[in-house]
Amino acid sequence: MTCVEVLFRYAVPPTEAVSLALANIREVYGIRRLRFDRAARTLCVEYDATRLNAAAVANLVRQAGLEIEAELPLIPPQPAPEPAPTA
Repeated sequence: MTCVEVLFRYAVPPTEAVSLALANIREVYGIRRLRFDRAARTLCVEYDATRLNAAAVANLVRQAGLEIEAELPLIPPQPAPEPAPTA
């Protein structure tokens, strides 16, 4: 088993019906865990990469009714280094 995480930003907070549908995603073989960050409007899905891929996971989330805005990197990009002062 190869555990991988994918992070999605969603547009609209999930309704109760969408939350229940997302809870049912855990029934899919290969989905391990769902974590919401309501303040950041993100959903992190941990899945088995030997069974699923990121596109399949995104499709499952969309079918549950959650509107995905973007797939985000798990590691935020580093800011560009400041240039050294010239003498």
